[in-house]
Amino acid sequence: MRLALYAAVAILALSSCASPQTSAQTAPKAIAHTNPVKPPANWRLKGRAMVSAADKRAVEAALDAMKQGGSAVDAAIAAHAVLGLVEPQSSGLGGGGYMVVYDRKSNTTTVFDGRETAPATATADYFTVNGQNLGFGAAIQSGKSVGVPGAVALYKAAHEKFGKLPWGKDFEAAIKLADEGFIVSPRLANSLGARFQNGTLGKNPESGAYFFPNGKALAVGDKRTNPHYAATLRSVAKDGPAAFYSGPLAQNIVNAVHSGDIQGDLSLKDLADYKVLVKPALCGPYKDYTICSAPPSSSGGVAMNQILSLYEDITAKSGATTEEAKLRDFVIANQLGYADRDHYVADADAVTVPVADLLNPAYIKSRAEAGFKPGDAPLPGDPGAVLHNKPIVDMWGRDTNAAQPGTSHMSFVDYEGNAVSFTATVESAFGSSRWTNGFVLNNQLTDFTRPPTLNGKPVANAPGPGKRPRSSMSPTIVFDKNGDVFMVTGSPGGNSIVGYVAKTLVAVLDWNKTAQEASSLPNVVARGATVRVETSDSTAGPNATGKAWAKILTDAGFKVQEVSGEVSGLNLIVARKDKWEGGADPRREGVAMEVVK
Repeated sequence: MRLALYAAVAILALSSCASPQTSAQTAPKAIAHTNPVKPPANWRLKGRAMVSAADKRAVEAALDAMKQGGSAVDAAIAAHAVLGLVEPQSSGLGGGGYMVVYDRKSNTTTVFDGRETAPATATADYFTVNGQNLGFGAAIQSGKSVGVPGAVALYKAAHEKFGKLPWGKDFEAAIKLADEGFIVSPRLANSLGARFQNGTLGKNPESGAYFFPNGKALAVGDKRTNPHYAATLRSVAKDGPAAFYSGPLAQNIVNAVHSGDIQGDLSLKDLADYKVLVKPALCGPYKDYTICSAPPSSSGGVAMNQILSLYEDITAKSGATTEEAKLRDFVIANQLGYADRDHYVADADAVTVPVADLLNPAYIKSRAEAGFKPGDAPLPGDPGAVLHNKPIVDMWGRDTNAAQPGTSHMSFVDYEGNAVSFTATVESAFGSSRWTNGFVLNNQLTDFTRPPTLNGKPVANAPGPGKRPRSSMSPTIVFDKNGDVFMVTGSPGGNSIVGYVAKTLVAVLDWNKTAQEASSLPNVVARGATVRVETSDSTAGPNATGKAWAKILTDAGFKVQEVSGEVSGLNLIVARKDKWEGGADPRREGVAMEVVK
């Protein structure tokens, strides 16, 4: 079964590199991965829908959209429009994301890539100013960090293909909240620390007055209106993406980027030329399941499938049956997967990404068997040498670029069994801290590797004109052996997203955990030589399971770092026999809610 499905993966991976594009103002002709098994005609959970997202108000907006006859895509747009208002530190109109959509009628899974893009003038040394490479702190507060926002164009592209409600209906809940006011949550209030008040966010007259009225940060329980955000959504609802990517709103975005000490290059033409990429999902097998996620520039499709395949081969070789042994094998799979992801994954429309070879069973087998000593940092593998006797590992310089967690994930299933996994971001908390038209602008271009060369070689993820920076976002849909949706999952968390999401997949698919148990398990992030294990939480205190896992891994020879309060925001849904089972990360304010028609 694996060989047959991986042949499909190879074809899909190659086709994704040349996928058609769609402008911000025009609807795409969707292309999709046709799932290998056609689901039964009668969906056993017909009439039951569920949403899991980072804020109850967003969940309620999504469920209301479906009650009005909307699809999972309508629900996703409604939810994210609300999140952009109540959770601006994580995502919004000024950012982008990846949406994976399963349509049961056509039995296809489509990816809408709304990742931000660099200006047309960007070069490999884009973050070099006055002969010096900008440090991360300076880069994220600069205009150079802002990429063309993709969220609004993504909304439209997905809605044209899979939306059921009139376009404008999807924004009504967010507009109402912005007009009437929303209650500030603890997470938003706690995000507004002194560094933001004393930085760009607080010093800008408009954002300073919004987040720090009368010189004081918004507090838990405050009621906040956002008339500028409401006006922006009304314009988009009326005129579509053209209202965002051209005209006065676009000019305001450009003006914000060109403000401050270190200005960016983003132009009106960059905004007008923005394109959503519509690609087939990247899918592969694990046991009796099929795992589908987004192809590069997202890490999801490569990383989730490679880690799960490595885990399957490593456990088969080790014979792991105990918690201790399975945890050890999972950590090894993560370390190997991260090493390959860091080295090879980038914008596949700008550089060569050997997706098919990275997921080839022969390469997976050789990678799993080669192994490495616990405590060491694994090097990237070389699928070219293994499969074709043509080494490719030195094509790129080594890369371990860090990404910051300012992201939100949402999972949706509608009454008909359609599903959406949607991860959206502004990159760091409050993005670049640049503010216009009621929302913050991203600092997504800091996901490019700085400097652009390492070890004397170019890095795959270096900046380039119109290029999309590599993303850790891993929105994922899992199908069961009957071809039906079994699981929808994803998380925020910067480069740790890969570890967070992989944890939920292994926990549900192999460790027999419930959706909530999977989201609540301690996070383990195994990137490089050090394995971070979550052993306590800033609110819940010590975690006994995490402590036990840290000891298991330490005894096995791994370099373990015990940490408190990982920043995951896992929101997942699992299909059980007669109901949807939801999981919402206890580390954030999310909820999972089911409705029955």
